[in-house]
Amino acid sequence: MNKKTVIIEIDDQGNSSVDLEGFYGKGCADVAKDFQGQDAVKSLRNKPEFYIEQTAGNRQQQQS
Repeated sequence: MNKKTVIIEIDDQGNSSVDLEGFYGKGCADVAKDFQGQDAVKSLRNKPEFYIEQTAGNRQQQQS
């Protein structure tokens, strides 16, 4: 079982950032959207894991 971690940071000005670890592909975008809610996104950076598809049997396969 892969460990999944969500790190949320809020600075002194009230700006927040969300870092997702252990999520892959579309699942990562879905979780980020859940935390975003109605807030506007100022900056978005996808990690390499975003481009990896999680397949059945917990194997990872890079999309072509």
